[in-house]
Amino acid sequence: MELQSQHEPISAGFPKQLDIAKVSVYALSFLSAGMFLFLPFVNLLHPSPWQRWMGTIHGFASLLATVVAVYAGHLAFPLLRGSNKILPQMRTLTFWSTFIAFLGIATGNLAYMRYRAGMNFGGARAWLKENSPLGQYVLMEYHEFTVLFTLPLGVACTWILWHYGDSILEKENRPVLTATCVALMAMMFFAMGGLVTGLGVAKIHAL
Repeated sequence: MELQSQHEPISAGFPKQLDIAKVSVYALSFLSAGMFLFLPFVNLLHPSPWQRWMGTIHGFASLLATVVAVYAGHLAFPLLRGSNKILPQMRTLTFWSTFIAFLGIATGNLAYMRYRAGMNFGGARAWLKENSPLGQYVLMEYHEFTVLFTLPLGVACTWILWHYGDSILEKENRPVLTATCVALMAMMFFAMGGLVTGLGVAKIHAL
């Protein structure tokens, strides 16, 4: 009995297996997120001065906009099922998703001015049309137009969620809730597609 009592405080000091698993999952999640958000800063190593500062600014803004839009889009699924616990969070999250999407589009227009430079100035658009037409007419055309949809969708969803408040979960407002959730999912889709196509174009030719 005495030996058992001596070992009890020692075993009590060790973390449980569940605690170790929980800490490991959180640590890996934060590490993965940090490495993912570090991706735009690789542009700082590029030899092109345009890519170094325009690519870094637009890359970080678009990546952050995609992360927030994807998070909001995933929360749209439980909201569509009528979960009222996440409704206050969704109102705030949709607002910030719209604002960051605006920053991503604004910085994208800044980079687009350099992108449209002529062949004599090393413009990416002219080079792609000459050497990789599919990169311009498929990837870039999709990137140019679909990403713009995130802003009006975000503005509409933000206004609806703040205007209706908690009453959006009521039965008579079910069509409005459905349309809002589908719009948030579409916003997530356009943001992810824009990020992938933008990375593809940058991979073929930088600014």
